[in-house]
Amino acid sequence: MNAEEQRLEQSRLQKVHWKRWGPYLSERQWGTVREDYSADGCAWEYFPHDHARSRAYRWGEDGLAGICDYRQRICFALALWNGRDPILKERLFGLTNNEGNHGEDVKEYYFHLDSTPTHSYMKFLYKYPQAAFPYSRLIEENGRRCGKDQPEFELYDTGIFSANRYFDVFVEYAKSAADDILIRITAVNRGPESAPLWLLPTIWFRNTWSWGRDAVRPAVSIVPPSAGVNRDGTIVELTEKTYGKFWLIAGGSPEWLFTENETNFARLYGIPNRTPYVKDGIGEYVVHGLRNTVNPAMTGTKAAGLYDVHIAPGASHTIRLRLSNMPPATERPAQDYLEIDYDAVFTARQAEADEFYAQLTPSNLNPDAQNVFRQACAGLLWSKQFYHYDILQWLEGDPAGPPPPASRWKGRNRQWTHLNNEDLLSVPDNWEFPWFAAWDLAFHTIPLALVDSGYAKSQLLLLLREWYMHPNGQLPAYEWEFSDVNPPVHAWAAWRVYKIERRLRGKADRGFLERAFHKHLLNFTWWVNRKDPSGMNIFEGGFLGLDNIGIFDRSKPLPSGGHLEQSDGTSWMGMYCLNMMTIALELAKEDPAYEDVATKFFEHFVYIADAMNNRGGEHIELWDETDGFYYDVLHDPSGNHHLLRLRSMVGLIPLFAVESLEPEMLERLPDFRKRMEWFIENRPEFRPNLDASMKTPHGVRRLLSLVPRDRLPRLLAYALDENEFLSPHGIRSVSKVYSNQPYIFQLDSQEYRVDYDPGESRAGLFGGNSNWRGPVWFPLNFLLIESLQRFHHYYGDALRVECPVGSGRWMTLWEVATEISHRLARLFLRGADGRRAALAPLEAFATDPHWRDLLLFHEYFHGDTGAGLGASHQTGWTALVAKLLEQDRE
Repeated sequence: MNAEEQRLEQSRLQKVHWKRWGPYLSERQWGTVREDYSADGCAWEYFPHDHARSRAYRWGEDGLAGICDYRQRICFALALWNGRDPILKERLFGLTNNEGNHGEDVKEYYFHLDSTPTHSYMKFLYKYPQAAFPYSRLIEENGRRCGKDQPEFELYDTGIFSANRYFDVFVEYAKSAADDILIRITAVNRGPESAPLWLLPTIWFRNTWSWGRDAVRPAVSIVPPSAGVNRDGTIVELTEKTYGKFWLIAGGSPEWLFTENETNFARLYGIPNRTPYVKDGIGEYVVHGLRNTVNPAMTGTKAAGLYDVHIAPGASHTIRLRLSNMPPATERPAQDYLEIDYDAVFTARQAEADEFYAQLTPSNLNPDAQNVFRQACAGLLWSKQFYHYDILQWLEGDPAGPPPPASRWKGRNRQWTHLNNEDLLSVPDNWEFPWFAAWDLAFHTIPLALVDSGYAKSQLLLLLREWYMHPNGQLPAYEWEFSDVNPPVHAWAAWRVYKIERRLRGKADRGFLERAFHKHLLNFTWWVNRKDPSGMNIFEGGFLGLDNIGIFDRSKPLPSGGHLEQSDGTSWMGMYCLNMMTIALELAKEDPAYEDVATKFFEHFVYIADAMNNRGGEHIELWDETDGFYYDVLHDPSGNHHLLRLRSMVGLIPLFAVESLEPEMLERLPDFRKRMEWFIENRPEFRPNLDASMKTPHGVRRLLSLVPRDRLPRLLAYALDENEFLSPHGIRSVSKVYSNQPYIFQLDSQEYRVDYDPGESRAGLFGGNSNWRGPVWFPLNFLLIESLQRFHHYYGDALRVECPVGSGRWMTLWEVATEISHRLARLFLRGADGRRAALAPLEAFATDPHWRDLLLFHEYFHGDTGAGLGASHQTGWTALVAKLLEQDRE
């Protein structure tokens, strides 16, 4: 094992807690549901950005390029001031859902450049303008842009980066030991003139003492040097009940400022403060020169070292710090602790990170693709977050505060009183989505399994634990509404992570697979009992993560009454059955008892497949033979049913439910084989979805699929038509055919319309970011690629389809999967013109040497141009591009 793998193994065995410290500090805690104690549930407005610098958080902390321990007791981050901003730059700024014409949106430029899975080495870049940050202008101009057809007004559009008048601020961390972290902050002046900069590395405690539940207050204070000792450098001591003592050692001669991590009630509410020193005291001192806002006794719960520097054009300035549990000797200069092995440790950790990724990265990738692979992994690792949320405490309120409004007990998440989260979680985006999202997290684990399969497994098991999963078996969706229903992809993710680890690490973790399987039995039962109201194996589920993919808001009662039978809901359950069957068959290799439950899922899949084509014997199909496509079916109150002939991703999801049964496996599991053969022999009506036409040297290979052989080419003809779903950068979520001729459905004199929107959807049908009406989304593209590979495994080279339609190029399904994969990868890879499709609108990413190798991983992508849209920093599932690049060698 290389050095990083050894650290991972030591961490797994709990011999050395290498993961105790990491990038677990959120990039946004304000505006979250956790911090919302309003009567109306308007989280963004209740705790806005303007309050964040002055108001103590209840459930977490945020910061810029920060780290914390895994229980978030001690936090470290960087604050900045350019001499012109009205406030310290302590956290990233962005628009709320109501302020942006495209919903919530961070308005900064920052990049997660590197990280190993134990965070032994990490690197972050923030681009800080030298002119006053245009907070008001960003809000006002975006407010003027009313429609979603108008582009967002971005920070770059303000001209604030003209003539390169900005600082590149790099923040790096290197661990000398598990609790000994070296910190290097380097600011580079990219502008043409010398410019001032104030750097404030800040250490503080999460406020756990103001709520009446924990009275023990930690403390941070200066350690005075012994008499006669050189004062170059500073030692700051932290005392906290969990860890005892830690020390922050700072090089140079900064001015140290101390305050309390307490709310400034006087500023926010016009009432006296509990303490004269409050959360924004350091900012008031630096920006406004108010000397009475910091504690002259040099003690508190928040402290910052103020470095006042002037940097020449093209020059840089570096400061060094060390956060450690090793007590320094006061009789030695603090600077000594920053020179002993400091450069050697950084050099070693960087080399070890290079070695770790060199082993993972396919050798056939060019340097640009290797950079994409590494930054995708780095962003995913930087998106680990400490997540704390106790629903019952949140509903009841705290002893030291006023009780929450009574409306809270009738509002959001009231049915999840068992939920008590205090864990490290993989979040979609530390600013846009600083909370876990169930189906997003399942996709995160696939690329995570490449770099840290142990963490990937723990994430999947965590959401199945009793303090997450509802007692009825439902998985929590996300904090805005835990009761929303996401597609059931966790069993698929567990199986994929199991196989990835077995392939890369040479071991199969049967214990993990078995634990996941048993908890998924509960979740599967919840789906069957709650989302199949007719008992006919046709499933609903609401919006199912696809927001406004349909003509109605599927998460609410239909405006016409009646109910909707969903092609995607039913298909997800067909896929779920096959995932559970496959896992059960794997477990049955060592425990025959699993053959029975594998049979159960086999039969359940067959019933679902039949129901999609003949609901309850009523000959109501989700497949339309005329069009050759799958649709939702609307049942109106009068008893009539209507095929909603809207060609969207909903109709392609049936492709995901496909699995083959190998003859060798069936020979090893005679009970399962016997029951399956009896079923096939005695229930001939189910045979269309049980293909047994392929022979191998070992016997008959069988295919289970919701899409039979005769329908497969017809369905793919839509998917691979560039005038329909196939874009230059993947598969669109809605057919492009509706760009010229919108889909219109009429019912009870009411007209419903769907247009093709390649970017942000103009129809705000589902919340603020309703955007599944045309863009390319990574997760469903990834599942489609895998499904095509499984179809090819069964049909082989005998089945070819035209791709793109009309091109005259006939491909195997494996080649089609590769083609889609390459189109997705080209979103990030530099083209012949030097541009990356996802970042093409910004010239600097193509031509500026200080921007061109930097990457953003967006939530979704423009269906025609590939431009990145939505959340911009990792968004979790877009890191799947790393898996696509990795499997290219296959």
